[in-house]
Amino acid sequence: MKKIIVPVDFSEHSEFALETAAILAKKHNAEIVALHMLELSNAILTSTETSTETLFFLKLAEKRFEDFLSKDYLNGVTVIPMVKHFKVFSEVNEVAKEQNADLIVMGSHGASGLRELLVGSNTEKVVRYSDIPVLVIKHSPILTDFENVIFACDFSVDAVKPYINASTFFKSINTKMHLVYVNLPDNRFKSSTEIEKRVAGFLKTAEGNLDYLNQVAYVNDYSIEKGILNYANVVGADLVAVATHGRTGLAHFFEGSISEDIANHSALPVMTFKI
Repeated sequence: MKKIIVPVDFSEHSEFALETAAILAKKHNAEIVALHMLELSNAILTSTETSTETLFFLKLAEKRFEDFLSKDYLNGVTVIPMVKHFKVFSEVNEVAKEQNADLIVMGSHGASGLRELLVGSNTEKVVRYSDIPVLVIKHSPILTDFENVIFACDFSVDAVKPYINASTFFKSINTKMHLVYVNLPDNRFKSSTEIEKRVAGFLKTAEGNLDYLNQVAYVNDYSIEKGILNYANVVGADLVAVATHGRTGLAHFFEGSISEDIANHSALPVMTFKI
């Protein structure tokens, strides 16, 4: 990991994200791009008469950056402040491509479940459009070693790409990835034979072999989120990773939908990988 992007709106939660990014940057010798979007309207951006107003907002952002980046935890970390005249946070992905970034770290409230955490928020827009992993932080960083991560998977064809991306990413930061399948007592219930056959086909496609077949955990629970979080406690996970269908957000994962409560109920950070 060489470059981390942190979208900054100068809030407390974006500071949580910045501090988390600083810890990761020090551990992996990476640099941080602190990105602030002015989100100016088309009228301001296109009018020649408002150039003074644009300059004012730009100078104000630069001054706020100067104060915001004066943190002890940034000592020894290369931080590149960047101000863009963007109107929407979905364009963070364009900056990530330009900068060849490895990770986006964002802060979020996460007070009322994943729908309230993401839908309609700047975090949601970044998650929906990002082609690289997005790490969502809700609190001041406590666990940032990320030695053990849970990758919750339904072992479908759609999950192959995010699984490969997650596996590659976590190997690059020396993190052990635990695979877990949650079996539910409803119309999605599968027998042990059905699950093993599905997992074997998935691993054959994703890995080209069945080396990890015996390392997949099968958990029976009453909901996806309970199964994931209970297993995370069992293995002492530092992070929960899930897949997202891009512009549809996190609405469709597993056979139906991943519970919108997972990020809200989890005391752990959540990382998304695009399908």
